Amino acid sequence: MAEQQEQAAADAMTTRIGQVIMLLHGGDREEARSRFLDLWAEIGEEGDALHRCTLAHYMADTQDDPSDELAWDLRALSAADEFTEEPADERVGEHHRSLAVRALYPSLHLNLAADYVKLGRSEAARGHLGVARDSVGVLGDDAYGDGIRAGIGRLESRLDREDPGGAPEPTPKQGRGPGGSAGPGGETLGPPRREP
Repeated sequence: MAEQQEQAAADAMTTRIGQVIMLLHGGDREEARSRFLDLWAEIGEEGDALHRCTLAHYMADTQDDPSDELAWDLRALSAADEFTEEPADERVGEHHRSLAVRALYPSLHLNLAADYVKLGRSEAARGHLGVARDSVGVLGDDAYGDGIRAGIGRLESRLDREDPGGAPEPTPKQGRGPGGSAGPGGETLGPPRREP
C-alpha cells in the first residue's frame, strides 16, 4: 500500500513538471521559471533524482544569463548521476525510469556544451560534445534521437568554424556523490536560493 502511494505521488509530480514544461514550450518563460522554482523547493535537495534532473534540465531553458543556465544544467547532470549511482536493489521497479535517465545523457551533455559555447569556453564545450556524441547509442531512431544527433552535428560544425584547432577539456567527472557537480569555478552547486 505504501509503495502504491509513493508511486502515485511520483506520478503526480511528473504530471506537474510536465504541465510546467508545456507552459514553457507555450512561450511563458517567466511563469514557467516561477513554477519550476516552486516545484524545486517542494521536491527538495534530497527529493527524487529523476524529478530533480528533469526539472533542472528544463529550468535551464528559462534562464536569461548563460551562467545561470550552466548552473541548472550542471544540477540536472548531477541528479542524473545520482540516480544512476543508486544501488539496483533500491530501484526495484525502476527500469523504465533508469532508461529515461540514460536517454537524457546525450541531451544533458549537448546542453552543457551549448552553455560553454555561450560562455566562450570552446574547450569545455568540445569535451561535453564528445560525451554527448559517445552516448547517442541509447537513443532511438525517432524524432527525439534525430533532434539530439542533429544538434550535436550543428554545434560541432559551429565549433569547427569558430575554433578549428581547439582541443577538448576533460569533462567533469560524473558521480561526484552527495556534493553534486562542480560549477564553472569548481564550486559545488546546491539548490538555488529563491530571490525575494
